Amino acid sequence: MEGPHHRKPLTSGTTRRTALGLIVGAPLLSACSGVQQSLSQFSSPFGEKEAGPAGPQQQPQSVGTGQVKVGLILPLSAAGNAGLAAQSMRNAAEMALAEFQNPNIQLLIKDDSGSAQGAGQGTQQALAEGAEIILGPLFAGSVPAAAQLTRPRGTSVIAFSTDSSVAGRGVYLLSFLPESDINRIVDYSSSIGKRSFAALVPDNAYGNVVEAAFKQAVGRKNGRIVAFEKYGADRATPARTVAQALGQADALLLADDGDSVVATADALTAAGSNLRNIQLLGTGLWDNPRVLASPVLQGGLYAAPDPAGFRAFAGRYRTKFGGEPVRTATLAYDAVALMAALARTQGAQRFTAETLTNPSGFAGIDGLFRFRADGTNERGLAVMKVATGGATAVAGSPKSFGA
Repeated sequence: MEGPHHRKPLTSGTTRRTALGLIVGAPLLSACSGVQQSLSQFSSPFGEKEAGPAGPQQQPQSVGTGQVKVGLILPLSAAGNAGLAAQSMRNAAEMALAEFQNPNIQLLIKDDSGSAQGAGQGTQQALAEGAEIILGPLFAGSVPAAAQLTRPRGTSVIAFSTDSSVAGRGVYLLSFLPESDINRIVDYSSSIGKRSFAALVPDNAYGNVVEAAFKQAVGRKNGRIVAFEKYGADRATPARTVAQALGQADALLLADDGDSVVATADALTAAGSNLRNIQLLGTGLWDNPRVLASPVLQGGLYAAPDPAGFRAFAGRYRTKFGGEPVRTATLAYDAVALMAALARTQGAQRFTAETLTNPSGFAGIDGLFRFRADGTNERGLAVMKVATGGATAVAGSPKSFGA
């Protein structure tokens, strides 16, 4: 398997800014498994709950001997799955350094215990030790604590939270955001002739983000929304409303995690809908065994990274560490590999806003990604089709971002 140092730049333009397009991580393939729900083993998509410490904080540690210091803030001593995920992400960060040939990077690893207070303390320590950029924290509630220390210094943060509300000036999110999924699946649906859309989404923070992205995406494609409903504990009533409107729609978005999507589809069927007569659409949360096994969701389309990248990464991870990586481990790998690539090629401009928001973007384990000026990101995603034998790609990940 080639390491990141073997990648060639994406040359989508002639200027230095547009030609940077560094490819980091393993080959330009991508990922599998429940994207925005990548934290699902310990939280809901936006319910990134702070975790209590499992014990005394570990001693500060550093990895690598390079001159460019990079802070990495993770909830290493947090209880339960949060701490397990943090350890897996730490392993992936070390793996990126090991696979990147002679990187000029030193990682300053800090444990925030899964709390905002811990994130502030860890960030303060990393900055005092000379960190030029901060990777992490993982939880949305901890990101502002880091940002309030980095912003006055003009230091950037690349956090792993899935909650786009914590992005902003100098704070970039390297995570799986629902906006990318919605844009991809609506664009693809329009390309195959779908014009009239209905949607049934949860009445929560995730549903609110999906709603805004969906309405904008359909509008951009000059489509129309014939029904849009949200559900709480009661799915039956909104399902009946949507069921009555499906005769006017040729695509139906169901955006929720795997178990909830199956329950929602069942509610629509109970309300009299024949879901085989409409194109079902979903987000990366559909990458779930229950969705793939559901008879009524067969043929549904959802946006997600191509699974090959994560499979290759997981194989290398197993060889090195003897266990399975958590789904978010690729985020830590790509973040560290990107820092190493920028430190090697961009000189004093390595971590500036202009470099980080290069419109050509970067490519890592999970395919293409680029940071927007507002701190959110855009990903190049595949379109997957639900099938009992496993999802199959009907449209591959893009090889470059459009102009």
